[in-house]
Formats: sequence, structure tokens, C-alpha cells
Amino acid sequence: MALLAEEIVQEWLARQGFFCLRGVRLGVHEIDLLAVRFNPQGWECRHLEVQVSHRPVSYLSRVPQATQRATNRKATSARKRELDELQQGVAEWVAKKFDHPEKSALRSRLAPGPWTREVVIHKLYEPLEKELLMQAGITVHQLSDVLGELRRPGTLVRAASGEALLNLIWAMQEEELDKAYSK
Repeated sequence: MALLAEEIVQEWLARQGFFCLRGVRLGVHEIDLLAVRFNPQGWECRHLEVQVSHRPVSYLSRVPQATQRATNRKATSARKRELDELQQGVAEWVAKKFDHPEKSALRSRLAPGPWTREVVIHKLYEPLEKELLMQAGITVHQLSDVLGELRRPGTLVRAASGEALLNLIWAMQEEELDKAYSK
């Protein structure tokens, strides 16, 4: 599902006139999407991570490393976390996803920036993580909002490589509506 969600987000960016790189590998690290466009004010640069789960079974962030060492809890444990654990886990997630030195270096080589830090989500196991991401300066987009924007006419680019996937999604939505109204 992650790759399909990334394709949808890439289509959303492309229709706004952004040139995109998706799935950039840096050793064991990856950047989901980098998007740039030039406008009269200069470069507009965006770094987006896509974290879409239909039925999340654990937190977006991991158990903080210090807590893992102190308690022997696994990184992806779904056990209830205290606020300080959530805050530290989100801080570590942000550092890993956006602030890793290799990622920063690549972004600065690609375009002068500044680069935004954004995440696209669907559902979260712990909704408080969304608030903590925003407090950390991350722009949070809901996948449903991205899909809604893609349905609106008047984008800079009418369609890009993800158009077929969107047409399939919308056809399935229309079929579901038809079934609901025919009962």
C-alpha cells in the first residue's frame, strides 16, 4: 500500500508543477519524495514522507532508543506509551526521516532550499502523534485531502503518470456509491 500511496502523492505534486524524485536510496536510508519547482520567488523545495496505513497496528514512531535499552521493549511495540515516550519517539522519527546528514546533504546538492518537511498520513494508531509531528514543525497532510485536491479541476498539469491509479480509485468509489443508492 505504501508504494501506491507514494504514487498518489507524486501525482498530486506533479499536477502542481513539481518535478519529483521518489524512493531515493541513501544506503539503508530512503527518502519517499523530493519535489522542486521554480517560481517567480525562487525555488520551492519539498521533502515528503508518506505513512499510509488502512488499519494501523502500531505507532508511527518507534519506542525511543533509551526506553528500548532500559526496558528491553521492541522498537515497534504497540504497548501503551507515556507522553514523554511519544514525544521522544516522534523526535527520533523526525530526525531519522528528515534530519539525517546524508539526506540534508543530498537536498542541498539538488536545490538551494529551504526544504519543507511534510508527511502524508491516513490513519494513525495514536492520533496524538499527529499533534506531536506538527509541534515539531512537520506539515501534516491527510491522504483524503490529497485525493480531494486531485479531483478538483484547474491544476497546472492536467495529469501525470499516476492518472490510471486515480481513475481506478474513483471508479471504485463511484461503484460503491451506486451500490449504496440502489438499495
